[in-house]
Amino acid sequence: MNNDIFPCLWYDGDAKQSAEFYCKVFDGKITADTPVVMNIDLFGQKIMLLNGGPQFKKNASVSFMVICETEDEVQKYWDQLIEGGIALMPLDSYSWSKKYGWLKDKYDVTWQIFLGEKQTEQKIIPTFMFIHGNNGKALEAMELYTHTFPNSTIGNIVRYGEGSEGHPNPEPAKNIQHANFEINGYSLFCMDNSYDHPFDFNEGISMVVMTDDQEQTDHLWNALTSDGGRESMCGWLKDKYGFSWQIVPKKLIQLMSDPDQEKAQKVVQAMMRMQKIIIQDLENAYDS
Repeated sequence: MNNDIFPCLWYDGDAKQSAEFYCKVFDGKITADTPVVMNIDLFGQKIMLLNGGPQFKKNASVSFMVICETEDEVQKYWDQLIEGGIALMPLDSYSWSKKYGWLKDKYDVTWQIFLGEKQTEQKIIPTFMFIHGNNGKALEAMELYTHTFPNSTIGNIVRYGEGSEGHPNPEPAKNIQHANFEINGYSLFCMDNSYDHPFDFNEGISMVVMTDDQEQTDHLWNALTSDGGRESMCGWLKDKYGFSWQIVPKKLIQLMSDPDQEKAQKVVQAMMRMQKIIIQDLENAYDS
């Protein structure tokens, strides 16, 4: 499983409580515990929890699909995650799953608990919802992402079809109801949605990509900021759909983790002044 790509959830001081909660629900473990960053391992998958402050709120434009093998497993996760949260779609039988529900937990993270067969070894799959100005662009986004990342494929695509036109909030027949794709071996789902939700992509949920060198960093940065994307600070960017990515050279983590606190702090200070991370400038700061 590729743990060089993983989601990052934004918190306002309660990342540790959330990390402990998810590890209890999914029998996971905390792998990094600092005041700013918590890393957890759930089913062999890495998730970062970031205490970033009050600026950004997580929302359902990115949810997490949990693929379950039995009805009892669905019920077990639902019962724990719904505590202090709210149901967005009640736990029930649907045309696509004998037992399925969508909820927002007490930490504002949304989960789709799904009885079905895993298509990959990945049990938790981030799911992007393309709404508002992005509605109808799920396929275009998948093509951008799979062209940008190596070892990437678009899998099964289910469109809404002609039958949905007469329903409330009708979906155009060509819009994607559900699709799966992989970027460098990491599985993601996506969908289009015409409903006027009071939210959209923001920094509350981003994807972190750990890069091996400057060439890889430059390639991903340039591809994702092109054609309407925007550079931000400290390796963050928004792509043309407003989804946030963190492009992080592995060398940055290595230098920041140096036991020499003075050197590590120089690297942090250099990084704070950057948009795209420049490895040579980090090394220069380390050696200064």
